Amino acid sequence: MRYYKITARAADRDWVKEYKDREKRNDIIREIADKSEEFNQKTAGRFAFVSGIDRGRITAGIISRGPESVGNCARTFFRALGLRTGEPDVTEITFSSAVSLIRNADCWDFIEDDEEVYETFGVHLLREYYGRLDLKESILGERCDRETLYAAAEDLLAEETLVPELDRIYSGKTGCKAFGHPVHYYVETDDRETEGALVKTLLGALYENGRLRSRRYSVVDVCPWRDLPKAALDQLYGSAEDGAVVIRYVPAPGDGDSEYANGEIDVIDTICERVMEYRNRTLTLISLPRTCAKTKKLFSERLGPLGMVDIRENLAGAERAEAYLKNKCRARHIRCDRDLTGRLDGAGQYLPDDLRKIFEEWYNDKMRTKIYPQYRNVAVSREEAAREVACGPAIEELNGMIGLSAAKDVIMKALAYYKMQRMYSDRGISQDRPAMHMVFTGNPGTAKTTVARLFARIMRENGLLSKGHLVEVGRGDLVGKFVGWTAPTVKAKFNQAMGGVLFIDEAYSLADDRGGSFGDEAINTIVQEMENRREDLVVIFAGYPAEMEDFLAKNPGLRSRIAFHVPFADYDSAELCGIARMIAASKGVTLTDGAVAKLSQVFDAVRAQPDFGNGRYVRNVIEMSKLNQASRIMTIDPDHITDEVLTSIEADDIEIPVIRTAPQKRLIGFAS
Repeated sequence: MRYYKITARAADRDWVKEYKDREKRNDIIREIADKSEEFNQKTAGRFAFVSGIDRGRITAGIISRGPESVGNCARTFFRALGLRTGEPDVTEITFSSAVSLIRNADCWDFIEDDEEVYETFGVHLLREYYGRLDLKESILGERCDRETLYAAAEDLLAEETLVPELDRIYSGKTGCKAFGHPVHYYVETDDRETEGALVKTLLGALYENGRLRSRRYSVVDVCPWRDLPKAALDQLYGSAEDGAVVIRYVPAPGDGDSEYANGEIDVIDTICERVMEYRNRTLTLISLPRTCAKTKKLFSERLGPLGMVDIRENLAGAERAEAYLKNKCRARHIRCDRDLTGRLDGAGQYLPDDLRKIFEEWYNDKMRTKIYPQYRNVAVSREEAAREVACGPAIEELNGMIGLSAAKDVIMKALAYYKMQRMYSDRGISQDRPAMHMVFTGNPGTAKTTVARLFARIMRENGLLSKGHLVEVGRGDLVGKFVGWTAPTVKAKFNQAMGGVLFIDEAYSLADDRGGSFGDEAINTIVQEMENRREDLVVIFAGYPAEMEDFLAKNPGLRSRIAFHVPFADYDSAELCGIARMIAASKGVTLTDGAVAKLSQVFDAVRAQPDFGNGRYVRNVIEMSKLNQASRIMTIDPDHITDEVLTSIEADDIEIPVIRTAPQKRLIGFAS
């Protein structure tokens, strides 16, 4: 479906004079409305209307489901109204712009009922839920030639995926009467600017080759924790026929590859049902962060019969990255120097976003210190920001967590330290490159992973990391199965974590007896990568306190690169009760005072056990309590079951755990 705005000038009447006469104006509007209705009744799948007349300039709109020429339709429409106009100016517009035209037409009585228009074309829910869909619409720009599109693909470092697809698009038949989509697309990138450029380049080529009939495309942000109105999404796909829908999948903050929580499966099912239903009428591009391999697998399992082409930017090595920066310099008419190329790490791998940031920062410094040296001593904004207290939703979330006082204190010191390093850099003060990495030590269930995710977000919200995502790995993710595999495997994980935090759980398992030399190779590569990538990546090692201390004692190279040791103490009983209240609230239930008192006794009893799980144990207790609550409520007379009963966990729902004691040695022989 396509929406158009039509403007034309009527030269055979004195519209200013006629419009001043209210009676004549009403007659004109009534006549136009009647003739418009008569015109629209003759053809299904099309609706033309006048939106307004101002000093002889007529603004109209056309909604069309067919492939007919809109220019011819506009000329025929104006003739049917008895209006002599110049050549109409036709512009394809977004759905939201069409809604504005229809609203204006209804206000001036050029149409009888705007709601009837939306219902006729099946978009009434789309208009109602437009905001809830988090929908943005765009129109492709002026026609691009083939050379421009290929140049854009190379500028995006997408030679391995986008360029081959452009080859396939341009080798196909143009002007084919049959219309459909042989493939749909995954777009994988962590950068919104890169995503937008990849999408525009791809859609531009498809439109130029007749694979799309509409230049309009819709971008929908989809989050697993937010309701997705199915009927409105269905109408969006219907409205986008002949064009494209970009499903921009947004994982929970800091989650990267989630464990399918927060209704993720339901959301993906809803999307895939629409993709399959409209596959030959509406093109779909599913945009995912590079870290969402598991989520992509979920999509692929449900889109099995569909051909899906991967579009992503490449990782550029040192030589390709330097060529990229030189091209940027030529485009800006400025000479590339060693200061710029020296910002590249010879062993590094770069995404387009990384290189753009390197170039823009260098270019800004160049403008301030060389091109306009009179501004050399002006303090840069980042220095001012460095003096500010750390802020943002993530730090508020961290401060709102129960307990963790020692961990919170060290993290605040770390933030201040990172900001100070930025201030040194902006002032040009020579400093040894500081170690920025961390160790989290604590027993299971003490929120180490949760705090690591929050720390990554805090760093991003305060301008200290570019992406703020968390990549969590263990020994199995770092050690290769065969000789020569381990170092590339480790480097790939560091590439994935660039701009965020690499969280290595139970890092001491790399140094145990399993695999021997492979573990040593992993550790040596980790040390090297920590040194090479410290500018925009933080490595956090996590594990039990004693084992982690032994591990670091055996690896002085690692210890010297770790700046902060963050202790996570076990929760006391009062803190565990507070956590229990929070978990219960998140599940829509409350704990009675009796339940809390009983929980306190439970926690006092189990905290001394060596394998006590802290927060994880609390979650398990609440889950079991909900099961017990359900069994209890089923024994109550339904007439006595109130909302309060349904949402309350009572003391009887809390189980007292069996305390395991050490087995006594069996004595052999006689005992007195």
